[in-house]
Amino acid sequence: MSQLELNSDVEGDFEELVTYFADVILPIPLPGSYTYRVPLDLKGVIQVGCRVIVQFGKQKIYTGIVTALHTTAPKVYEAKLIMDCLDVHPSVNSFQLKLFTWMAEYYMCTIGEVLNAGLPSGLKLNSESFIQLNPDREEQVDYSDKEEKILEALKSNDRLSYQDISEVLGIKMIHPVLKSLIQKGAILLYEQVKDKYKPKTKKVLWLDEKYLVDPVQMEQLFEELEKRPKQLEVLLKYLSLIRMDEGTTRAVKVDKSVVTEAGVSASGLKTLLKNGIFYEKEIIVSRIEATTTASVHQGDLSDSQQAALMEVIEGFQANKPVLLHGITGSGKTEIYIELIKQALESGGQVLYLLPEIALTTQIVARLHKVFGSSLGVYHSKYSDNERVEIWNQVSEGKVNLVAGVRSSLFLPFNDLSLIIIDEEHESSFKQYEPAPRYHARDSAIWLSQIHQANVLMGTATPSLDSYQNALEGKYHLVELHERFGSGSLPKFTLANILNARKAKRMHGDFTPELLEAIGSALEKKEQVILFQNRRGYSPYLICHDCNHVPRCQSCDVSLTFHMHSNHLICHYCGYKESVPAVCEACGSTAIRTVGVGTEKIEEDLKILFPEAHVQRMDQDTTRSKYGYQNIIDRFQNGETDILVGTQMLSKGLDFDKVSLVGVFDYDRIVHFPDFRSHERAFQLITQVSGRAGRKNDQGQVVIQTGEPEGGLLQLILRGDYKGFYQQEILERGNFNYPPFYRMIKIILKHKEPQVLQNAAVDYSALLVGELGKRRVLGPQKPVIGRIRNLYIEEIFLKIEKKGVSISKVKELTYRLNLDLRKKKEYASLRVYFDVDPV
Repeated sequence: MSQLELNSDVEGDFEELVTYFADVILPIPLPGSYTYRVPLDLKGVIQVGCRVIVQFGKQKIYTGIVTALHTTAPKVYEAKLIMDCLDVHPSVNSFQLKLFTWMAEYYMCTIGEVLNAGLPSGLKLNSESFIQLNPDREEQVDYSDKEEKILEALKSNDRLSYQDISEVLGIKMIHPVLKSLIQKGAILLYEQVKDKYKPKTKKVLWLDEKYLVDPVQMEQLFEELEKRPKQLEVLLKYLSLIRMDEGTTRAVKVDKSVVTEAGVSASGLKTLLKNGIFYEKEIIVSRIEATTTASVHQGDLSDSQQAALMEVIEGFQANKPVLLHGITGSGKTEIYIELIKQALESGGQVLYLLPEIALTTQIVARLHKVFGSSLGVYHSKYSDNERVEIWNQVSEGKVNLVAGVRSSLFLPFNDLSLIIIDEEHESSFKQYEPAPRYHARDSAIWLSQIHQANVLMGTATPSLDSYQNALEGKYHLVELHERFGSGSLPKFTLANILNARKAKRMHGDFTPELLEAIGSALEKKEQVILFQNRRGYSPYLICHDCNHVPRCQSCDVSLTFHMHSNHLICHYCGYKESVPAVCEACGSTAIRTVGVGTEKIEEDLKILFPEAHVQRMDQDTTRSKYGYQNIIDRFQNGETDILVGTQMLSKGLDFDKVSLVGVFDYDRIVHFPDFRSHERAFQLITQVSGRAGRKNDQGQVVIQTGEPEGGLLQLILRGDYKGFYQQEILERGNFNYPPFYRMIKIILKHKEPQVLQNAAVDYSALLVGELGKRRVLGPQKPVIGRIRNLYIEEIFLKIEKKGVSISKVKELTYRLNLDLRKKKEYASLRVYFDVDPV
C-alpha cells in the first residue's frame, strides 16, 4: 500500500473517531438549547432543521429541532445520545429558526415555548403522544414483527399511548419502530383525543371495464336497460360525465354525489351496483385540493381601486410596509387578489393573515374561485394531522398561497414575497395564553424583513399604532374613501334606552326603534345582523332577596347562565354547575337573570318574530369544526333571516341582503376600564355597521345607548376616523401611552394571596430602583384577580421610545425576575411577560 493510500485511510479512520454534537431546541418552557451527541450511524443524516428524538431528564422523550452541528462537547453536563432522526430533509428551515429566535427574545419567553406553539403536534413524537391507525394505510406493505404487534394492538384499541406501546413490545426504546411505521404511512400521531385525524372521503362510481373494452357488450347493455328507464338514466348520466375520456379502455371514476344530485333514480343506481354493472368505493381525498383548477378572475377594479393599487405598489418599491386605509365596502379584497396574482406569477409565496376563523370561511371561498388548489388553509379547527398536511405542502412548494390565522406565521415558507394582514387593527392577532404572547401583525412585519417580502395591512379602522407609524413615514399610507359599486354608507339611528325604559316602551332588551326596524326588514325579505359582545343567556344570576350571585369556585368571576345547557359556566376556566333551584345563600326561590347575552337575544327573537329563522354565532355555536362554515353558508343562502352574534360578526364578513344592523350594550363597550376602550369601541361599531347595505340600497344601523350625545358616538356616526385619531392621540401623548411609549405587562401568579402580594411589592421595588418610579406602574390587581385558583397581580412598565434601549430594559426586567425568585418563599411564584399588550 502506498503512503498516500495509508494517509487516506488514517484520515478516514480519524473522521470516524471524531465525536459530533448537535444543539437541539425542545418544545418545553426552558431557556436555550441542549447539546446531544450524534450517533455514528446518523452522522451525515442529521442536518440543521431536522427533527430528532431525544431523552430529557430521566423519563421524558421529546422531538426537538437541531439548530447547530459541531464538535464541542458541553462543559457542564455529559451529552446524551440522540435516539433517532425523524427526517430525511429538514422540517424547519433557516427562516423559521430566525423567527423562533427573534420571537423568544422580543416577547421575553423561551425558544422552546415558541417551538411548541409553532410546530404542529403531528410533527412531535413525545412521551405524551398517542398513535392511531392511518385509515389510508396500504395493506401490502411489509412490516417487521414489532410493527405487526403494534398494528394488531391498534386494531383492538382506538388509540395507544407511548407507555402502552412500550408494554406491548416489552421494550423501552420504541421510537425506531414508531419512526418506521410513520414513514410507511401506517400510523398517525396526535396529542389529544379531540385532535384525532379523520380523513376527508368521498364515494366514487365507475362502470365495469368490460363495457368500455367491448362495444358489443355495451350495445347489449343499452338494449337490456331500455326496458328499465331508471337504470338507463343512471348509465346515460355517467357516460355524459366521462365524455371527454371517450375511447378509453379504463373505467373513469366519477363523484357519486354528482350523479345522485343530478336527480337520477336512487333505486336504479342501487340495482346497477347490485348487478355488478357499476362499482362503488369510498376514497380519501386531500383537503387541500377542494378546488383543483382556478377560474379566470373577472373582478375589474374601479378607478379608485386602480389608483390605490398603484399607490400600494409605490410603497412596495420604497421597501416600506403599506397601510391601506379603506372604508368598509370599498373593495380592499379585490386589490389583495390582484397583488396575490402578481406575486404568484413571479414565483413567490403569499401569506394572507386573517384575525378570525369566521372570516377565513368567507374569504377562502372567494380565493378558491380564483386560485384553485394553489390555496392552503391553516387554522385551529383543523386537526394536528391536517395541519401537518398543509405544513408539508408549503415546504414542498405545492401550496404557494396560505390563508390562515396568526399561527400561519410559523409555516415553512421558502420564498415568501407578499404578506397581507387583513383587518390589521384586530386584537385577535394577539396571542394571550400561553407564551409566546406575540402579535401576528408585528411578527409578520419582522418575518417580511428576513424574507425580503412586501407587507400590506388593510383595514377600515387602523390601529392608532399603525396610523401613527404611517404618518411618521415608517409605513406607506394609501387611502380608499369610496365604496365599491353602488353601495352607500348606512343610515344611523340612536335608540335611547333610558328614555324607553322610563316610558315603559322596552320589550325585554329591545327598544321600539330596533323592533320596528327588524320588522320592516323582515317584511321586505331582507336580512338582519344583531351584535351583542356577550355570549350566554345572561351574564349572571342574582337572588332578589339577599343579592347573592353564584361565582366560580376557582376564579373571581360570576358564572354565566347558559339556557340551552341549563348550566352556569365560567368562561375563564370552564367550571360548570347546574342552575340552582333555590339560592345557596338564603334558600330563596327568587333567583333572576341579570343582563343579556346572545343566547337570550336569540330566544327573545323567536318569541317576538316567530316566523323568522334565527341563528346565533358565538363560541358556543361554533365549537365544531365546520360550525362557522355552516352558519355563514345558511345566512349567505338566505336560509337565516336574523343572525345574532359576538364580535366575530364584525370582522369583514360580506352579505348581499343585509339591510339592518342592531347594536346592543354600546355603553359597556365604551366604558370598559382600559386605555384602549375608545379605540376598540370606534373600531368595533364602525366595523359591524359596515355589514349593512353593502351591495343593495342604503342600510340602517340602530345603536341602543343611554348616552346618545356622547362625543365618540358622534365621530362614529360621521365615520370620522381622522377626527377620532386626533382626539385620541392627544390623550395618549398626555398620559404616556402607546404609540409614544412601549409597554410591558408583568403578570405574577401564586396560590397564596399574601405571598403573591409580597412578591409583587418586592419586584416592583427592584424595578423602580433601576428604572425610576415614573416608568413603573403597580403592582395592582387586574379586573379578575383569581383564575384557576391562582391569584394575580400585575405590574406595568411604560418605556419611552426615544432615548431608551427597550432590549436592555427587557434584559434587566428578566434578570430582576430571576433574582426575585431565588428567594425561598418565591420558589413557586409564576411570572409571565406580555410585551406590547393590547
